[in-house]
Amino acid sequence: MAASISGLLKPWTPRVFLVRWSRYNPYYLEPEVSKEAYSRPETELSAEEKEQRELKALRPIKAATNGVTSSVFNDPVLSKFTNMMMKHGNKVLAREILAQTLENIKRKQVEKYHKSPEGKKEEIECNPYAIFHQALENCKPVVGLASIQKGGKYYQVPIPLSDNRRRFLAMKWMITECRDNKHRRTHMYEKLSQELLAAYVKEGNVVKKKYELHKMAEANRAYAHYRWW
Repeated sequence: MAASISGLLKPWTPRVFLVRWSRYNPYYLEPEVSKEAYSRPETELSAEEKEQRELKALRPIKAATNGVTSSVFNDPVLSKFTNMMMKHGNKVLAREILAQTLENIKRKQVEKYHKSPEGKKEEIECNPYAIFHQALENCKPVVGLASIQKGGKYYQVPIPLSDNRRRFLAMKWMITECRDNKHRRTHMYEKLSQELLAAYVKEGNVVKKKYELHKMAEANRAYAHYRWW
């Protein structure tokens, strides 16, 4: 009897595993922070989703990490951009710069909206979040270059990029461009807003850098067969 009780309680006991030092065993379920997942009626759920909902009522759930939130204002791309812009752990300053950047974009677009004639007002985008996401999308490269050794020589071989790598390169180029080519009397948020607005219409130095990378990959397409993965 005691053995059977211990067998039932065994999956519930948090223990430390050697794999990444997780205190949760595989019996624990992943947390679901999306509010839409709980507000959907059962008639709209599939058989697998119904089974998962029943399991959540019976099995323990892992604690959500501090970076996960159910807020409607949460944007993982903005959070990633803030972390990449942060220096020396000063996240308050990075958030302030990004907030000022979005505010500056909003002011410029609203001013442009009021100065434009009636027929062209609908074409002007005033939402700074939409401009930010579209500007990053325009800066993402499709292919990149990898240095591969073949016969004692190193070749720049064109390779396809994953989504995370494309996003990382776009953010890195944007931040580096604003830091390197910023005038000493120009604030960081002003330069960042200028680059984002330029990238929104597929202009600016960051978009040029993406096209240059594509040209180099096109020029080295003869070495594409050296890619072994």
